[in-house]
Amino acid sequence: MTDRSVATLSKGSRFQVSKGLLTVLVSTAVLFALSAAVAPTSVAPGTLSGMLPFAAILAIVGLGQMLVIQQAGIDLSVAGAVSLAAVIVTVYPTGDNSKLVPAVLMAFGVSLATGLLNGFLIGFIKLNPIIATLGTNSLLYGLVMAISQGIPRATTSDLQSLVTSSTFGLPNSVYFALATLLVVILFLRKTVAGRRFESIGASPAVASISGLRVRTHLGLAYVWGQLLYTLAGVLIAGVISSPNGSMGDAYLLPSVAVVVLGGTSLLGGRGLPTATVIAAVFLSQLDQFVLALGVNFAVRTLVQAAALAIGVAIYTVDWSRVRAVFTKLLSATSRGQNQASLPSA
Repeated sequence: MTDRSVATLSKGSRFQVSKGLLTVLVSTAVLFALSAAVAPTSVAPGTLSGMLPFAAILAIVGLGQMLVIQQAGIDLSVAGAVSLAAVIVTVYPTGDNSKLVPAVLMAFGVSLATGLLNGFLIGFIKLNPIIATLGTNSLLYGLVMAISQGIPRATTSDLQSLVTSSTFGLPNSVYFALATLLVVILFLRKTVAGRRFESIGASPAVASISGLRVRTHLGLAYVWGQLLYTLAGVLIAGVISSPNGSMGDAYLLPSVAVVVLGGTSLLGGRGLPTATVIAAVFLSQLDQFVLALGVNFAVRTLVQAAALAIGVAIYTVDWSRVRAVFTKLLSATSRGQNQASLPSA
């Protein structure tokens, strides 16, 4: 990538970081204020302590999806990956703590293979990401059914204690999310590989001319994503005592929503990990707020979809052009009214 291209990317990135982070911070603050005023039970200490573990899990899933979206891709195998990880770490140990570590290693091994498969299909075979990851998702759910036989199993006491216990007043799952955020930030901002990763996502053609391994970085994005989905699945198995084989379904749409709400462009380029994590808190609290209002599940899903649509609109619509069009319309309407009010000769 040329110096001019890098400068352009950096300039645009600073604007994106400022806009994305500020927007999601203000939105989250407004949501919590509205929740306290309209539905106080949604911000009660007990409610928040129950919400935070799921917000942390969503944040980890969102960070994985963000890495994929940075390469202008999308990963629809999130649901299967999360579900399979939860099933592996509950079915194989069958409550035996001594088998927990091998089960976790097995889950990450499967996720590594899945990520490599997605990366090969998309980065080297050039399959459409939607088609490739949908196919992979079906394969993962086949493994879920083969392993679990459709019967939920109880998690081990060690995993449940590790994930659900609190440290300094916060659930341990929150610290897993913060550690993941720190690793992603250090990778993207402080390493040569991370800067190349973002440069390739911003302009694959220019990066290819510059000699960067575009296909390799594209493929690795799906590997990193799968590893984070697996971490989320392991944490779910600790939060929910007997996770079923479809637990991951609840994270497919939200994983994309938090990335978009955080300000990362669906066209690829620079990622905004901190804003993505805050967006996960926003979306989780929004769900609690709607739930406290007594709204049924179908409407809650529509609210998530609306949040995604609003996020896309905020960051992709050229609002200056929209304002210009409305200004012209108002001006034309005003002139028409003035002419109509003039007395005829």
